[in-house]
Amino acid sequence: MDDFELILTMLGERTTTEIHRTEDSKGMPKLKKDAKTGGSVAGQTRKLLEKRLKRSIVTGKNYLSEVQG
Repeated sequence: MDDFELILTMLGERTTTEIHRTEDSKGMPKLKKDAKTGGSVAGQTRKLLEKRLKRSIVTGKNYLSEVQG
């Protein structure tokens, strides 16, 4: 992962957490919906950023391989 991938992952997770807390979600179906919404926010952000930069921000890098190698 590079910086953008990490930031977008964090955005999706934080968005999901905030939705859960704001809506006081209970039960698996609602939590799953919250997670899909959080992921969608991060996904839309990625697409907008890639469109603006005119390049993909997704890499084939694997941080764990680099650390273990």
